[in-house]
Amino acid sequence: MFPRRLTDGYRSFLRGRLATERARYLELAEKGQSPDTMVISCGDSRVAPETIFDAGPGEMFVVRNIAGIVPPCDENPEAAFHGTSACVEFGVNALEVSHIVIMGHASCGGISAYANQAAPLSKRDFIGKWMSQIKPVADAVGPCAGDRTEWIRRMEWGVVEYSMRNLMTFPAVRERVDAGKLTIHGAYFGVATGVLFVRDPETGRFEPYTES
Repeated sequence: MFPRRLTDGYRSFLRGRLATERARYLELAEKGQSPDTMVISCGDSRVAPETIFDAGPGEMFVVRNIAGIVPPCDENPEAAFHGTSACVEFGVNALEVSHIVIMGHASCGGISAYANQAAPLSKRDFIGKWMSQIKPVADAVGPCAGDRTEWIRRMEWGVVEYSMRNLMTFPAVRERVDAGKLTIHGAYFGVATGVLFVRDPETGRFEPYTES
């Protein structure tokens, strides 16, 4: 049986959003999508960008993976499959988005697993291999020397910055940034508090968003 929660949700969608935005869906089907913003975030079920930013259909191109990591551009044509890199390529080259937001979050399981050297969940250890790429972040943060929560938070922020730097290794991204057609942003969501932190490009600090 298809999950009851999903069929209930779909019925609500039919009566609600689809009923009130049918013209919008028809337009998207006929003309295609043209979002201005791409969001790369974690697959964590508590951190849904469309919910956090109250986005409607067609407004954001969203990519989610474990810990919201963007790997560096791999120029090797024989390399393994790269789902996130393919999404970056599509968002920048095809959709020509004006903004890319890398959004980390508190209580990230992938980062905690790496920091705590958690045991693999399977023999293939897909998570461990994926998370191994943040070793430069962990090295820069250094070992925990006090408050463990703050240490993990520094690593979570560092992964956002790591992904922002990696975006610039994609030639099309760098070209559009240099031409003033694309801006890269860092953000961080507090799951328990609902507070959104935005990275200040001048200071590099993550500051709580305020109306002012």
